[in-house]
Amino acid sequence: MQYQPLSIPDVVLITPKVFGDERGFFMETFRDDDFRSHCADVNFVQDNHSTSHQGILRGMHYQTQHTQGKLLRVISGVVFDVAVDMRRDSSSFGEWVGVHLSSENKEMLWVPPGFAHGFYVVSDTAEFVYKCTDYYAPEYEVQLRWDDPTVAIQWPLINGELPQLSVKDAQGLTLAKAPTYE
Repeated sequence: MQYQPLSIPDVVLITPKVFGDERGFFMETFRDDDFRSHCADVNFVQDNHSTSHQGILRGMHYQTQHTQGKLLRVISGVVFDVAVDMRRDSSSFGEWVGVHLSSENKEMLWVPPGFAHGFYVVSDTAEFVYKCTDYYAPEYEVQLRWDDPTVAIQWPLINGELPQLSVKDAQGLTLAKAPTYE
């Protein structure tokens, strides 16, 4: 696998080696020793799988306690995946990085604890799977506004139309009001 730190170096784009022929393909999607040496010395405790339709935006989520690092990939379709640095003492506090993850490029994204995370579905549908370093704890979950003007994420909105949001995501907090990590 190739590991490429992004403009916020703690967020890492992972490109697996894919071996394919007329029968299909094979690739490793996770190897503990390799991941620990290139990304983080963590244990994963929960795997999640979601499906969403085009125009749906899920995010920007994080937990103030039981913080989660996430190893993300798309197994069907295309999403624009985003991480926002919520670590107040970080030189990249409030900045974001985004990449297209797809079933075709097979890339994965490591988003460490301390980041808000979300994705927007570009294809007709998308299936999204990810590993987490801690358990989901809804009592500590926070939503950062997907369209916070201070963060200014450049979402690739289809036809410029507003995304479909859950009720809780529509009520997200601005960066100025959202709790941060010290």
